[in-house]
Amino acid sequence: MAHFSGEDEAMLQAMLRQLFQSVKEKITGAPSLECAEEILLHLEETDENFHNYEFVKYLRQYICNTLGSMIEEEMEKWTSEQNQGEEFGYDTVVQHVTKRTQESKEYKEMIHSLKNIMKIVVESMINKFEEDEIRSQERQKKIQKEKSSSYCTDNCSDSDSSFNQSYKFCQGKLQLILDQLDPGQPKEVRYEALQTLCSAPPSDVLNCENWTTLCEKLTVYLSDPDPVFSDRILKFYAQTFTLSPLHMTKEIYTSLAKYLELYFLSRENNIPTLSTGIDISNPNVTHLLKKIRLLNEYQKEAPSFWIRHPEKYMEEIVESTLSLLSVKHDQSHLVSQKILDPIYFLALVDTKAVWFKKWMHAYYSRTAVLRLLEKKYKSLITTAVQQCVQYFELCETMKGDEVLGHSKSCGIKQKTFYYSGQELQYIYFIHSLSLLGRLLIYTQGRKLFPVKLKTRKDSVSLTDLLVLFTQLIYHSPTCPKMTSPGHLEDYSPASMATEVLCILCDQKECAIECLYNNTVIEALLQPIRNLMKGTKAAPNCSETALIHIAHILARIASVEEGLTLLLYGENMNSSEEKSPTGAHLIAQFSKKLLDEDISIFSGSEMFPVVKGAFSSVCRQIYGTCEGLQVLIPYSLHESIAKAWKKTSLLSERIPTPVEGSDSVSLVSQESQNIMAWEENLLDDLLNFAATPKGLLLLQRTGAINECVTFMFNQYAKKLQISRHKKFGYGVLVTQVASTAAGAIALRNSGFINALITELWANLECGRDDVRVTHPRSTPVDPIDQSCQKSFLALVNLLSYPAVFELVGNQSLPNKAEYSLREVPTSVIDIIDRLIILNSEAKIRSLFNYEQSHIFGLREFIIDSLSVERNHVLVRINLIGGPMERILPPRLLEKGDEPYPWPMFSSYPLPNCYLSDSVTRSTDLKQDNDLGKLLLRFKMSDKQTAWIENCRRQFCKIMKAKPDIISGGALVELLEKFVLHLSESPSECYFPSVEYTATDANVKNENLSSVQQLGIKMTVRYGKFLNLLKDGAENDLTLVLKHCERFLKQQQASIKSSLLCLQRNYTSHDWFVSSLFIIMLGDKDKTFQFLQQFSRLLTSAFLWLPRLHISRYLPIDTIESGIHPVYFCSTHYIEMLLKAEVPLVFSAFHMSGFAPSQICMQWITQCFWNYLDWIEICHYIATCVFLGPDYQVYICIAIFKHLQQDILQHTQTQDLQVFLKEEALHGFRVSDYFEYMEVLEQNYRPVLLRDMRNMRVQST
Repeated sequence: MAHFSGEDEAMLQAMLRQLFQSVKEKITGAPSLECAEEILLHLEETDENFHNYEFVKYLRQYICNTLGSMIEEEMEKWTSEQNQGEEFGYDTVVQHVTKRTQESKEYKEMIHSLKNIMKIVVESMINKFEEDEIRSQERQKKIQKEKSSSYCTDNCSDSDSSFNQSYKFCQGKLQLILDQLDPGQPKEVRYEALQTLCSAPPSDVLNCENWTTLCEKLTVYLSDPDPVFSDRILKFYAQTFTLSPLHMTKEIYTSLAKYLELYFLSRENNIPTLSTGIDISNPNVTHLLKKIRLLNEYQKEAPSFWIRHPEKYMEEIVESTLSLLSVKHDQSHLVSQKILDPIYFLALVDTKAVWFKKWMHAYYSRTAVLRLLEKKYKSLITTAVQQCVQYFELCETMKGDEVLGHSKSCGIKQKTFYYSGQELQYIYFIHSLSLLGRLLIYTQGRKLFPVKLKTRKDSVSLTDLLVLFTQLIYHSPTCPKMTSPGHLEDYSPASMATEVLCILCDQKECAIECLYNNTVIEALLQPIRNLMKGTKAAPNCSETALIHIAHILARIASVEEGLTLLLYGENMNSSEEKSPTGAHLIAQFSKKLLDEDISIFSGSEMFPVVKGAFSSVCRQIYGTCEGLQVLIPYSLHESIAKAWKKTSLLSERIPTPVEGSDSVSLVSQESQNIMAWEENLLDDLLNFAATPKGLLLLQRTGAINECVTFMFNQYAKKLQISRHKKFGYGVLVTQVASTAAGAIALRNSGFINALITELWANLECGRDDVRVTHPRSTPVDPIDQSCQKSFLALVNLLSYPAVFELVGNQSLPNKAEYSLREVPTSVIDIIDRLIILNSEAKIRSLFNYEQSHIFGLREFIIDSLSVERNHVLVRINLIGGPMERILPPRLLEKGDEPYPWPMFSSYPLPNCYLSDSVTRSTDLKQDNDLGKLLLRFKMSDKQTAWIENCRRQFCKIMKAKPDIISGGALVELLEKFVLHLSESPSECYFPSVEYTATDANVKNENLSSVQQLGIKMTVRYGKFLNLLKDGAENDLTLVLKHCERFLKQQQASIKSSLLCLQRNYTSHDWFVSSLFIIMLGDKDKTFQFLQQFSRLLTSAFLWLPRLHISRYLPIDTIESGIHPVYFCSTHYIEMLLKAEVPLVFSAFHMSGFAPSQICMQWITQCFWNYLDWIEICHYIATCVFLGPDYQVYICIAIFKHLQQDILQHTQTQDLQVFLKEEALHGFRVSDYFEYMEVLEQNYRPVLLRDMRNMRVQST
């Protein structure tokens, strides 16, 4: 303050004048002082020259001089604290320093000083402003009297602003304008008065006491014959709408709406009729349309701000609008002489009723609109329905060319000056269709139906209206194909009706109430039924109409409720089948289209598009387990594959365009069309891979490599998997990777290469967009967040069949030297570089050794690497369920002893990892219980009755005393039950096979290294359970050798490039190992049981090697390398999971993981390491006694048991890891017996029928 001189004051005044002069235009039109302040406060955001103003520069320098040194000190202090490891939470350096600065004493003193300086400057400027104002008033007195009304003078550029104008605009001036607007005044005076009114701030005008009178007069003057005068009034209205708050614009809007209402009701005005049409060049019509358009523009803008004001303002606007649109003239005269109502003109300026869409969007306004429609203005809805009905009746009665002439407005853009009565009716129809479509979205809107029409006896219900919309698609004409760039919108009836129906499909509640019923679906399918019968669908049905119908059907099929309706109809349990359901008809029609078995469209340019549209509908259906079951009889995969092969040949024959030739564009267009159709067919085939059984069908087509390559190309381009799919490629990749052929296709496509390259980049290189100011922190989790996505993708990919195909018969590179630029490209490379780090060269080749090696081990001094290595070693060496083994944690514990677990580096395994809670001795003295149990299974003369009695008794015991079914009792029960089943022809599925080999015959045969490792693990586990004794290893080896010889007798001769089909069963036989332990290590009992068991259907699903390359399967199934457990059991697991535990099913899809893959893993290893031994016994016994379908029910019960855990791990994005690594804690087969019995009642007929049909699965 002491250094603030007069020169400083003058300098600051000049700076402020420059600032105000620069922003003069911004604040001149501000409606109020508050708005002007807001403009100035946000000037930095809106003015690109903000930092160039001298006043802004002055402030910046002032702050720098005062606080600069303090800010630098704070920044240095903050940086040093951060380097020492002190954490500030989410605060950035800017936020932290700013906060400390604002809290400082220096800052407060600076603000106080600055305020005092500016106070002096502002007071001086105000005094100068008052002096300038006095001089300005003196000059005004000298101006001619007729010019005195012009208040807008510019004598003082320093102080001229909207605030100055407001000061000069007073009540007397408004009264003067009112007097000058009088019709008796000369034209020039009236023009000048209006000009003055338009130049004044609208808020000042509207706040004057005379505003109400002015508003009334302006409304009257809207009818002034002078077009210039009425246009200037509209200009004032438009300016008011733009610059004034709602409570002011509401008055203008309602006055304009009221004026138009009176205008249309007056018989004196020359309003056009339907017969004369509308000539836009007519001045009267032009002026009327300007007023309607101004009203409509405000209608579309008002919803963006009216929620900030009292509800009564919005209601007045809504009611005045509905009142205007409800105006109806006397209908006693002929329709052709009907005077056009206001809604015709509104439809002309807003054909698609955008105003109504915006009003209905927010609950705030929608409630008022629907309440007024219900209570006072329901006639608006009735007339809209009437208009749609009339147009449909016209389409039915008139010839196609006449209707097309009537509907020329589908190219509305081409009309310039004149609209005939028919075209106006059509435009009104489009407006009505759009309005009704928007109305039906909302519950209260649907409650306005049914409506009663004067021309119909019966009321029009919601269903009637939806059927009407549907029929409009194929009864109304289709506009000619538009090639002009000017035709941006399609106003054809079919397109508009399709748009409305698609919007309704997207609203679940609305679709269930309106669309998902047999009547509407039947209306959609009617032209298809007619075409299938060989008759023309409708007078004007075209390829375009069929494409529209297919789009709607695809949307319906993409939703669970809609799919169920298409598959089964409304009455799923009804025995009456008058006609095939929608899914059957669509499949039949699509097959005819693909096979080109319909001559009516052959040769048409749009024919491929029609085929693609309906194959897309089928894709939505067969992409689900239940849908595929329905469509399997139609062999769509064969038709699609045939069409693809034909198209592929065509694409190869397209000649190379010659530059300069006229045929270049034609050839280019043809090639694009063929390539698009080829990709569409590949996409159709690829979607078969969404389900296990569908993947089998896809492999049978021989196109899996091309389909997977197409998928990878789409994935690489980050394109959506499908228009109606909610999630990405994860599920498809997981399904494909569950099979050997699928894994090879993924490798050949480049997918695995890309995945591993991305993984390596994340692990070793880091992201390119990460700033290097601070080094990356060392991850504390086994898998760093940056690598989580790549890790899960690998987990999805590496099922056992995939791993065997990708790394089988390969050796680790184990190079002497690795370049730092050498990037892994295969799974074997990842194992070599990240997991088996057995050389210094490998360790030196890693930038992030610890993190990368931990990652590899997740798939191996106390540090995180040692902890992870110890966990992996214990896990792979210790067999047992959740109660039978103890695994060391992956993280260090808090406290003095962070890791109390001993390191496992050599045998034997430390005892602390063996659970003490397991009863490791088996009480074989269960004679009493065994006797009681066997008495219940009394023999009967009727073999079938005995079997059913056994099953009943088994269920009863499993529910009451499940622990009885174990040990010697279980052995005797299994032996007797399977013996009797194998002797019953009705129970035998496979033929008897003679086997005479002895131990000596098989002794010298070799088992695979995998089998040998499995034998050691089995014996170790059996001894841990105290069920096996010394010598068990040799006995189990003999059993497995006999099994291989026995099954080899039943194998087919086949040549295949797949590794899994070039030898015996590739994995260890965990079922035989389980049975060997159940039989207490008795090799003779075990093999005898297996021979008898091999005749039963259950053996195909419990004993996986039973059908490996088996001659009992169709040759195409054998060549696919896909086991029936996958394409049958896991297929139905996914199908039942969706119906029984839908949240879990959705969780899998959200995680990009397929239930089939984890179930295949559980079943293949017979639930070892997932369940305790007693539960494994119960799983096997349940399937043997009750049938193979119980394998499906047990998996569903497990998912039901795990539901909460699955949902939780879906949120944490580690569902795959949880399911593959974690045991099934707390699950007991007996706990879910009643639930599984319910599943049996609901699904057994379908499941067993399909399981029995696997031998002839030539679909």
